[in-house]
Amino acid sequence: MSFAIDRYQINGLSLLRLQDNATGAMVAILPDYGALLHAFEIPLAGKSFNIIDSYASKEEADQYITTWYKSAKLSPFVCRIAGGRYEFEEQEYTFNHKFMDGTAIHGLLANKPFRLLSRFADDKLASVTLRYHYDRDDPGYPFEYNCEVRYTLHPNAVLQVETILLNLDDRTIPIADGWHPYFTLGGTIDDCELQFTSRTMLEFSEQLIPTGQLLHNDTFVEPASLKGHTLDNCFALEIQEGSPCCQLHNPQNGLTLTIYTNSQYPYLQVYTPDHRKSIAIENLSSAPDCFNNGMGLTLLEPRQTTSFNVWYQLSVE
Repeated sequence: MSFAIDRYQINGLSLLRLQDNATGAMVAILPDYGALLHAFEIPLAGKSFNIIDSYASKEEADQYITTWYKSAKLSPFVCRIAGGRYEFEEQEYTFNHKFMDGTAIHGLLANKPFRLLSRFADDKLASVTLRYHYDRDDPGYPFEYNCEVRYTLHPNAVLQVETILLNLDDRTIPIADGWHPYFTLGGTIDDCELQFTSRTMLEFSEQLIPTGQLLHNDTFVEPASLKGHTLDNCFALEIQEGSPCCQLHNPQNGLTLTIYTNSQYPYLQVYTPDHRKSIAIENLSSAPDCFNNGMGLTLLEPRQTTSFNVWYQLSVE
């Protein structure tokens, strides 16, 4: 078969690997840490190149997963909840775990162990599905749901990541979904050009909470160098299904990451860390603080499902 799936360990990390033997494309997943994307590799200059800024060891993942949130699954909310509090159906809820700035941040599943449900490989693709059963783990979110993540490696170095949410509660639940991957295309992000389909940026408070105002920003409608740009902003995408919503390109080595999505992920959060070795490009189903502002909030009925898809394609000039 052209595609294969196996398990391997490195520096204490237990990984699932999806491999395209024909092209050398490879994906690695960490089930024990929110089913996060640990590696996405293609051959470059005679070597295998990983575009994911990931954890070097189990010790590093254990220490920093809920500080860095690299590649974290963002569920049941994305980015920040102001004060770690919200009101839903005339009842106020407060999350136990809060970030150093007093907000609740990046959901509740980043460090949760996902269980492997299924795996499949043939000459056309390799796919694995993982699940976490959230059962009212935090008093700030006293609802029950399943979060499934399906990784599928297609030909031509295309990775599809699908999230399926099932409401197991007896009442409607508020929910949102997203990802928090950090990408590196070699060198620093100052060597790269970024482009995405948005002319609208959400105005943020000092705590990165939307104020309700929208700002015009078309800086990256055309490819623009990241040099000199410091970003921690959320943009409303203009999505055309079948067309890229975002591209990251390194002219020095010809490596390009192209991202596709659909109307289920209408927001894009972009963050440039101070070290500038990588960049977080986060597809989101809602705006930050959606439990309070309702921007993109999904209300999922009992026993109903909803799904979210993003596709990453790697290419070299």
